[in-house]
Amino acid sequence: MRFNDFAIDFKYLIVNERDKKFGLTVNTVGFQPIAPFQFVYITKGKGIFTSETTKKQTVRKGQIIILFPGQWHTYCPDPDTGWNEYYIGFEGSIINSVIQNSFISMENQVLDVGFNEDLVHLFSTAIKVAKEDKKSSQQYLSGIVFHILGTILSLSENKSIESNEYGQIIERAKMIMLENVKNVIDIQELASNLGTSYSWFRKVFKEYTGYSPAHYFQELKLRKAKELLAETSIPIKEIAYELNFSSYGYFLSFFKKRVGCTPFEYRS
Repeated sequence: MRFNDFAIDFKYLIVNERDKKFGLTVNTVGFQPIAPFQFVYITKGKGIFTSETTKKQTVRKGQIIILFPGQWHTYCPDPDTGWNEYYIGFEGSIINSVIQNSFISMENQVLDVGFNEDLVHLFSTAIKVAKEDKKSSQQYLSGIVFHILGTILSLSENKSIESNEYGQIIERAKMIMLENVKNVIDIQELASNLGTSYSWFRKVFKEYTGYSPAHYFQELKLRKAKELLAETSIPIKEIAYELNFSSYGYFLSFFKKRVGCTPFEYRS
């Protein structure tokens, strides 16, 4: 359990195979106060949302729900698909001004932003900053909220770009890779799950990002490894294991080849 300035008390639980045999498992438990404003980003699955100003509608992956203070609302994931969500709550005179000037509105609470890796990274960074609870974390988080706000406004208003089917597939792939950076991903299986052929997916992914899918996933692992080396005291061998490198030796050689120094030197 952990407490911080936001009065959040939470715990994510690991469920093993024996636990699953019991027939009921708990994934997370916690407490938090609900902030006046919230951004809720759905990255997987679907569900239902309705409020005083929004008729009941289906909310799908790639959409942002904006929650306003003092407004009745209800939302829930579909019982068959569930959903993954990132959220952040906030308040203050600046956001009130944003509303008064109609940048966001109660009449338009569900925005289509698509699958965007930058948004996922912003929410993930906010979670990290909140957990660390260092000095000036509020100001850091406020900057993140502004960045999220600008990003969702830009994405939702540029329909022609964000409705591009190819771009959406690649953004979805990037999001899956980011959320599974500590796992092993089969690129051919990923392409199949996204409804494309491997050859098409590999070609378009490289055109879109400048990297092959496998190379891009390696770069995500490298970025995460550098973050863990710089910001934690986790043993280097454990970092290699946590990021699912094939071996400790491979991690050392891979890191030195890409960064130009060993993980030990980088941490120092």
